[in-house]
Amino acid sequence: MPASPPARAPQLDTPGAPPHTLGTTPNLWRRMACWLYEGMLMFGVVFIAGYLFGTLSQTRNAMDNRHALQAFLFVIFGIYFTWFWAKGQTLAQKTWHIRVVDKAGQPITQPRALLRYALSWVWFLPPLAAYSLGVSAVEVLVLTFGWVAIWAILSRFHPERQFWHDAMAGTRLVHFELPKK
Repeated sequence: MPASPPARAPQLDTPGAPPHTLGTTPNLWRRMACWLYEGMLMFGVVFIAGYLFGTLSQTRNAMDNRHALQAFLFVIFGIYFTWFWAKGQTLAQKTWHIRVVDKAGQPITQPRALLRYALSWVWFLPPLAAYSLGVSAVEVLVLTFGWVAIWAILSRFHPERQFWHDAMAGTRLVHFELPKK
């Protein structure tokens, strides 16, 4: 019986660019560091979007139009993440050499990126539900850190060590670096 050729890592080809090789799932510490860095970068997005919203809506008090601002930010975040994930990676992911791909190792489509965005809110559903039920801010903060830790640790039980929202969205996080010159 002839031997089968060795399995190769999937290729992610961009027209006009050198071939990129996809690695394995980044470890949990690397993914969480990227997640925290992404959170810091989002402060800039929130600032610009909040300023734009306040200017366009002529909001004078921070508590006026609060729910409209939250809905606006949800949409802005969706646009930000959907755009960059469909391109392969956000700035934080680029820094940490992480890329979002589909199960075949190809770039994800914008609808799949939007699905990933919607499912990624699982990270925040219990704290948001507690907040809406009137739980104190300190308890919500503790619940947020606890739930994020639980959700991250649950990725250890996925066969490919992916986050479960990635599994549900049909996406994967992979280690990604351009070849050394």
